[in-house]
Amino acid sequence: MPKNKKQRKLIDKVLISFGVVATIALLGLGGLAWWTYSFTNSTVHSELAAQKIFFPPLGSPALASPKIGPYLNKYASDQLLTGPEAKAYANHFIAVHLSEVANGQTYAQVSAASLANPTDLTLKAQAATLFQGETLRGLLLGDAYAFWTVGMIAQIAAIILFISGGVMLLLVLLGLGHLATA
Repeated sequence: MPKNKKQRKLIDKVLISFGVVATIALLGLGGLAWWTYSFTNSTVHSELAAQKIFFPPLGSPALASPKIGPYLNKYASDQLLTGPEAKAYANHFIAVHLSEVANGQTYAQVSAASLANPTDLTLKAQAATLFQGETLRGLLLGDAYAFWTVGMIAQIAAIILFISGGVMLLLVLLGLGHLATA
């Protein structure tokens, strides 16, 4: 066998070996990314389901505000179960109601005023309401929506990795075909 043919077969074997390793790695990472997507999606769903939060019914006074209705009408009467629903509820229901508690002041502002005037029960109640509302809003945005978003990114990554793994597998098979005819 001529030297060129031996070198070509060696190069084919090395590239095929690399392709096999790359295929295994891409498909393995794709599986891990898909598991991440599945885990985050099911965790967000089950945690939100356990809270039993429902959007107000369509046509109810709770959805009448132009700051609320246009964003939440599509979810009317539904149970809050997904990241986008958590974001909508946090930003267009809780946040709107919190802005009405103390003339738009934040928890930090009302809390500072309450500490400066400890006998003012109205400020104390407003601080408690704002704290609870901002905590729930933060949990919906930070835990539910953000975690859900990570899951969606993992799903996209998994699909890209699976497609890349499939392409690499095809290249390996073509390389094996080439090696057999060389």
